[in-house]
Amino acid sequence: MSTKAQGGRKSKPQIETTDVPEPSALWRRLVAAVRGGVDGLGDVIADSQALRILDEEIRDNDAELRRVRTTLAETMARCKVAQERLASANARLEEYEGYALKALKSGEDALARDVAGHIALLEIERDGHAAQVREFTDGIAQLRKVAANFEANIGRLKQQVDTVRATETVQRAQVAMAQRRRDSDGRVRTALDSLERIKRRQAERGVTLDALKVEAGDELDASLEARLRRAGIIAEEDRTEAVLSRLKDRQDE
Repeated sequence: MSTKAQGGRKSKPQIETTDVPEPSALWRRLVAAVRGGVDGLGDVIADSQALRILDEEIRDNDAELRRVRTTLAETMARCKVAQERLASANARLEEYEGYALKALKSGEDALARDVAGHIALLEIERDGHAAQVREFTDGIAQLRKVAANFEANIGRLKQQVDTVRATETVQRAQVAMAQRRRDSDGRVRTALDSLERIKRRQAERGVTLDALKVEAGDELDASLEARLRRAGIIAEEDRTEAVLSRLKDRQDE
């Protein structure tokens, strides 16, 4: 036979849970902290503060998540023990209910009553274990939900921080590349200007060298002709004929 026991339940096990801040509340705290801490210091400092606050929030959430997981593991272990005790209580109840039935069949009403009294105590014990198992089971479900919320919150925060930092890195690289390109273009233009000046100087030097070559050739020819005249190889011109020819030219004027 089975009788519901009234009262006598064991105290409910205490399941520690942790509330996860809603993302909207977190952002309100973030904005308030940034506005309160960096008024008048400029956007750059504000951005730096925002990233620092988000990093701290991620670390705090990680710490809370580890604590929740530790509590979850402990609660699951206690729940397993409570389930084993409940199973044992149910087994003893079934055993003594069998004894009571046999006593009744044998006409041992007094013995059956004693067994029934023991069954009533076992039911109280069984109900206590059952309540404990339910509390542990509910606590495990709550802790798992809290852990999942922490994990999701950490994932969102990390994604946003990583996106901001990755974008910042890319933009800094682009700025550096553009600056190097400007510097490089300036150096190239300067080098090209210098190259043009070098080419002009080389051209001017080439003209000078060509003139020097011609002059040197003329001097060489004159010197060689003089030496040939002195050697009598080239005859001197008849100066008389030259003078007469010049006078005739003047007479015709």
